[in-house]
Order: sequence, then C-alpha cells, then structure tokens
Amino acid sequence: MSEPHFSATQIADACAKLDGQSPQAILQWAVDTFYPKLTMATAFGPEGNCIIHMLAEIEPRVRIFNLETGYQFAETLELRERIKRKYGIEVEYVRAESTVQEYEEEHGGPLYVIRPDQCCFDRKIAPLRKAIVGYEAWISAIRKDQTGDRAQASVVQWDAKFDLVKINPLLHWTKKDVWNFITKNDVPYNPLHDRGYPSIGCWPCTAPVGADEDERAGRWRGTGKKECGLHVVEHQDGSGI
Repeated sequence: MSEPHFSATQIADACAKLDGQSPQAILQWAVDTFYPKLTMATAFGPEGNCIIHMLAEIEPRVRIFNLETGYQFAETLELRERIKRKYGIEVEYVRAESTVQEYEEEHGGPLYVIRPDQCCFDRKIAPLRKAIVGYEAWISAIRKDQTGDRAQASVVQWDAKFDLVKINPLLHWTKKDVWNFITKNDVPYNPLHDRGYPSIGCWPCTAPVGADEDERAGRWRGTGKKECGLHVVEHQDGSGI
C-alpha cells in the first residue's frame, strides 16, 4: 500500500470541520479540495442519486461512474438514462475485462452461485481499482446505519483498500432523510424500490425483503454476505477486518 497523499492530520482536521455539516457543504469542500482529481462510483441507489442531484448543482463535471457488472437489472440501466435526461450528467460505465458470457464460460457457469466474493472482486473491485487511477479522492453514498463496516466510517477517511481519500457526505443520514430528499427534489430513483427492493445490486444476488426485515436483507440472501467489498474496512497495511 502506498502512503496517503492526504495526511492523517489533514483528514482529522477535515472531519472536525465537516462532521455535522450538510451533505452539500461536504461535497463543496470535496470539490474545492480535490477537483478535478475527484470521482464518484454509483450503483444508482437512492443515496447515490441524491448525491448526483447535489453535484449537478455544485459541480456537474465531477466524473461519476457505474461498475457495470453485466448482471444489473434492466431498471437500473434505464435509470442511468433518466438521470442523463434530467441532469445532463452521463454516468460512465466501467466494465470488467471479460463479458458475462466469457466469464461464465471460463468458470464453467455463473460464479456468483458458488463463489460470490470472487465474482464481486472480478466484476467490481478489480475494475474499480483501474477506474480510480490518477484520482486523489472518491465520493461514496454509504450511510453509517447500513452495516457494521459502514458504521466505522468517517465523513472523510483514508481508504487503504484503494489508496485514496474517501468522502461520505450522507454518512449520518437515515433512510427517511434520503427519501424525504428524493420526494422534495423529484430525484429519479429505481422503480424496483416500489416493489420491495430497498437495496439493489446485481439481479442474481438481489431479492425483495419483507416489511420487518433489514433493508439489505435481500442482498446475497442466505449467504451471510452483506457487502460486495467496496466498503469493507481495511487497515493501513491492507488487512481486512
């Protein structure tokens, strides 16, 4: 792992300055501090769409990309086009080196069935590593209350997994905050959210959830897996926890 280009002191100062500030204020700081070496990965979830709405007002030239695994729902892909029409922002597709057909032929069938972690690594983590080369910071749409790993995050942090600064403007928002913002600002969202899918990833590994279940219960249902790996915390030496 390389040494952080943004020192621990700078990160601590940024957190002290920004903790408790609005997401817009956090994004403005990120743009002022890192643009044009600032990027954002989005899966077109409700949180990410809120940030896209904010960036459209703050700095629409920030590069935003989607990790197109080849397994995304048709509704997710169509949402990209709706966002383009509303904001004039064309979210870039970042793809794995192999097509789904080539990948499944290589492994003798869908790998997500028997080795979902490897599938996520090959079709999301590895492409992301290439996509962020040359950038100093990336914006994430995680919320602290979603998973154990995300609960450990800070508004600004050093991301040892990808060797750049990670900025989490919605970290302290709740699901209610997100949907209030969507409703108030007419933010486009995935229609699958109205059909019992509060968290949406690849179609083979995403199921609807019951009213009394956790919002991420439908992701990799029955496997105990809750993260694709993008937001799993790593120590500075790169060891995951």
